[in-house]
Amino acid sequence: MSNPRYSGPKQYLKIRTQNKNEILEDYVETISELISSKGEARNADLALHFGVSQATINKNIKRLVALKLVKTEPYRSSFLTDEGKKLAESSKIKHEIVLNFLIKLGVSNKVAEEDSEGIEHHVSTETLNFMRKFTNKK
Repeated sequence: MSNPRYSGPKQYLKIRTQNKNEILEDYVETISELISSKGEARNADLALHFGVSQATINKNIKRLVALKLVKTEPYRSSFLTDEGKKLAESSKIKHEIVLNFLIKLGVSNKVAEEDSEGIEHHVSTETLNFMRKFTNKK
């Protein structure tokens, strides 16, 4: 009996990679939003936003620094590098496209916001382009 779904090692590798990148995208997007709204992105604000400990924030910020997405200075906030800004903007755009698509389908704003937060990290460029076209139709 053949399985009609596409799955295999390549698909699972892609999903694992997307899962790893999900945290990076969420962090840079949130840092960007905090800088825009508060003028800075403090670790305490990130911990509050994500509902995690300062230790978790520190670990993830170190990872972002190692990937050259974020810069930090002792006793200062986190700042996005040019690469971090690009990733934050890309993540924001994907989130907005998915959110608008779900709302246009009739999904409530609350559920659309919750669902788009996960979908944005796993949607392909092809699907995203169709979502964008669909939401731009009158």
